[in-house]
Amino acid sequence: MALIEEFDKTGNTLFRYRSYIPVVMYALAVLVLYFDQQNFILANDLSASLICFAVSVLGMFIRFLVIGFVPKATSGRNTREQVAETVNTKGIYSLVRHPLYLGNFFMWLGIILYVGNVWFTICSCLLYWLYYERIMFAEEFFMRQKFGEAYTHWAAKVPAFWPKLGGWIDPEMDFSIRNILKREYSGFLATVVSFLFLNVIKNYFESGTWQLNYFWVYFTVAAAVLTLILKTLKKAGKLEVTGR
Repeated sequence: MALIEEFDKTGNTLFRYRSYIPVVMYALAVLVLYFDQQNFILANDLSASLICFAVSVLGMFIRFLVIGFVPKATSGRNTREQVAETVNTKGIYSLVRHPLYLGNFFMWLGIILYVGNVWFTICSCLLYWLYYERIMFAEEFFMRQKFGEAYTHWAAKVPAFWPKLGGWIDPEMDFSIRNILKREYSGFLATVVSFLFLNVIKNYFESGTWQLNYFWVYFTVAAAVLTLILKTLKKAGKLEVTGR
């Protein structure tokens, strides 16, 4: 098998199983916290934890810039195969080719930073790059085959992962908060739950007892209620947007 075909095959396999990454990361985080109980962010250090959460919020904001503008059948959460009905070249796609993965990176970076281990942070960033580099290769291979010159012309001017400064092109579609609410509530809840989970583990390894930080408990409950409301509205068709 030619190397280009092997990269494409591997990338598509990793694409299908990318939703299992959190399970692996949680397990590794617990191991790191077990062996490094002197991490540089304590469980009850609310200021530091909020800074980490702000990094994750930056990732959410990047995703919102994508989801708020994109049309239907693009930039989705599909896991079975690559899907695209058009080449997105405007909005944040005029600055970076894979903005969703950039957003995911910062969402995960905030959680990883909260673990409080420098080497875990460095290794996690490297693993994220190696994993998603294959996925990005497979996606671009698919897009190049499907759209040809229309894709290669855009890709030649826009960086793959780190956005260029300047050159923003206004999207053709209006910004839709409703589309964000319809598609992004699960990611928000998962991020909040991740911080609560790590906070509980940190408390246990630091004090030897199971303790709950009430800030993260209340925040998680609020996020869960919001998620339930949005999920109900979605099922009732109240968050549908024409062409999204």
